[in-house]
Amino acid sequence: MPPSSAKKRKAGNMWSGSSGSPSSSRRKGNNSSRRGGSSSSHHSSGINESKVEKMFDGLCDEDDSTVADLEGMFRGGLRQIRVSFSRSSDTTGISKLCEQLSLDPYEDVRVLVLLYKLGANSKPSQITREEWIEGCHTLKLDSIAKFKAFLPQLDTGFMAREEFSDFFKFCFQFNRTGTHKTLDKDIVVMLLPMCLGGGRINANRLKTFIEFLEKTTDASYSKITLDQWRSFLDFSYEFEDDAALASYDEDGSAWPVLIDDYVEYMEGKRGK
Repeated sequence: MPPSSAKKRKAGNMWSGSSGSPSSSRRKGNNSSRRGGSSSSHHSSGINESKVEKMFDGLCDEDDSTVADLEGMFRGGLRQIRVSFSRSSDTTGISKLCEQLSLDPYEDVRVLVLLYKLGANSKPSQITREEWIEGCHTLKLDSIAKFKAFLPQLDTGFMAREEFSDFFKFCFQFNRTGTHKTLDKDIVVMLLPMCLGGGRINANRLKTFIEFLEKTTDASYSKITLDQWRSFLDFSYEFEDDAALASYDEDGSAWPVLIDDYVEYMEGKRGK
């Protein structure tokens, strides 16, 4: 159902930092649930803590040993970032881990799933040493070989709808910049296919929504809020295909105006 808190206002500030959603309380979970079980004692987890610490030592920021980051994941131009990643012989931080696991940090959603399951939720684009240690103990990972063996479990297809909704929220939060509460539209356009590709929602819904974002000249959509981000996923579930849009009631719904405008865009496409 649409977000009941998302009152429609064509005028006014859309970027007030709203981060609520129709099911935020339902989706809210602790780190142990996202990792697939309750957190156990480090002493009983059966992994070598010194190995876990050593792995993080190889990833952490040289100026701050308490964090490893993936700064600029979608900033500065995706093409430029990917070229620098593929050519670099001294990658650092989370990118170094991705290199060791043969994952492309800018296209492979399993990178985000891994960070989600490790519990990287303190700051955008970072995982702290504490989160790393706790996550590795919970997932029983203390070597690159074990990380590689764990990769098949990072397929989003294994996630139930409620868990995926929580993960989808994480993707937004992790890719923010500093304390900003929104994502630039260009980042959203690159991030959505990574998160929602592979059949999670109707492929045409994803394609046309991205097309709408790219073509719109409405300055209010230069940045996307968490509420808008999550609402698109809920909308895609409720209106699975274009035929379902016939029942969309703009006046009677509580979807964000962004969704209204997207539906109008689709109506315009059908009218051509």
